[in-house]
Amino acid sequence: MEGKGFFGTLFDFSFSEFVAIKVIKLLYVLGVLLAAFGAISVIVKSFASSTLTGVIVLIISPLIFLLYLILIRIWLEVLIVIFRIADNIKEIAEHTGQKSAQ
Repeated sequence: MEGKGFFGTLFDFSFSEFVAIKVIKLLYVLGVLLAAFGAISVIVKSFASSTLTGVIVLIISPLIFLLYLILIRIWLEVLIVIFRIADNIKEIAEHTGQKSAQ
């Protein structure tokens, strides 16, 4: 079965294909951008508060940024794994002749 494309999947009222797999890359880019914007804004606000606080936050914020990236990536990978498990179960059901619960 060939893919329907993004809009075909989006308006698939039978939910036979998942749209989440098609937007995971976009969600990751948005997560990276939001984490970077958050880190930069915290650094700027810290320097506005005091120079010492700004320097401390400047040292710590890259570590927190990397932690956020790791958490975002793991969360999105878990979502992909769940959707792939569903696809594999559907494929196994088709090969064994069982009717899937759709």
